[in-house]
Amino acid sequence: MPIQRPTLHLDRLGSVIAGLIGIALFASPFVTYRANRIVSGEGRLLIDALAPAGALITIVVVLAVALCAVLAHRPLVRLAAACLGLGVIFPTVGFSAGFVTPAGNTFARVSPALGFWLLALAFALLAADALTRLRLGPWGRLAALSLAAGVLALLLLSGAWNDLSLMKEYTNRAESFWREARQHLWLAFGSMLAACLVGLPLGLASHRFPALRTVILNGLGIVQTIPSIALFGILIAPLGFLAANVPLAAALGIRGIGAAPAFIALFLYSLLPVVANTMAGLSQVPADVTEAARGMGLSRRQRLMQIELPLALPVILAGIRIVLVQNMGLATIAALIGGGGFGTFVFQGIGQTAIDLVLLGAIPTVVLSFAAAIILDAIIDLTQRGAA
Repeated sequence: MPIQRPTLHLDRLGSVIAGLIGIALFASPFVTYRANRIVSGEGRLLIDALAPAGALITIVVVLAVALCAVLAHRPLVRLAAACLGLGVIFPTVGFSAGFVTPAGNTFARVSPALGFWLLALAFALLAADALTRLRLGPWGRLAALSLAAGVLALLLLSGAWNDLSLMKEYTNRAESFWREARQHLWLAFGSMLAACLVGLPLGLASHRFPALRTVILNGLGIVQTIPSIALFGILIAPLGFLAANVPLAAALGIRGIGAAPAFIALFLYSLLPVVANTMAGLSQVPADVTEAARGMGLSRRQRLMQIELPLALPVILAGIRIVLVQNMGLATIAALIGGGGFGTFVFQGIGQTAIDLVLLGAIPTVVLSFAAAIILDAIIDLTQRGAA
């Protein structure tokens, strides 16, 4: 009998990841050096951004991760390789800033460049693929998120990134950063909570009274078609008139520009997902379940609170998840009308051609949206298990 030789199975996603890693290492700058914060920069490959020994060790580790991505099929091995890669490049980019910056130079700026972002993307894809294959439950996903947040906090507190331009921008604006962070969270969460207070009863009314359904959904659908900047602009005139003619409105901080129009716009955008998912969740409650509850003598209110809402909760939470992730991003645009939030740094950076100032506002927004999505997905899974 002929001897069957073992075949080598290459992972398709791993091959793409290896390609990204190759481009990042040998064809893309790892960091960008600038003489000051606004002039154009000079890219440095990884091999030129670190001392020779450090560069060699980093390249060897990254290539080993690429090999695991292509050849390894066990999820735990792939996850370990991704964590190793992330654990190497994130401190390394901070060390490279100290290596590239001339001694005693306080004006130079060093920023992560395309090579670093490609490596981060490649390792994040590898980690996401491994976690998907592991099929973690809700508590496992929350634990992974907590671990990632802890490692990131440790990295920031260690001072490894202190020489990066991004951290220098933060140091110069630490007080305003946390003030805008509170404003961003207030806009996103406050408008979501207001939309839940109004949207849940509207969804219930749409479910109970079909005649209202078309009117409510069509009206909210029209709001969704209005671009966010246009809606902010539309609200300036009526709110300005209200502030000028109603002293109580002015005392409450309602003006034509600022947080008030931003909050109202986010609230209006949030209504449709909450109303539609509330109606959909209630509609999918099995009729025989409600009939059984009626046969047991439960009143209409008791059936709603004890049977219908608990069974519809996963679908309602899915709508709230959409709203929160949407509002995290839309709150950034509120800075255009003086609403504050992380968008303040984004638009300041665009105006000053300072990419690191843009990142100071953009990165927290992305991180918060990602974390909110994971947390609410886990809560939805837990409610679905409870309902089952």
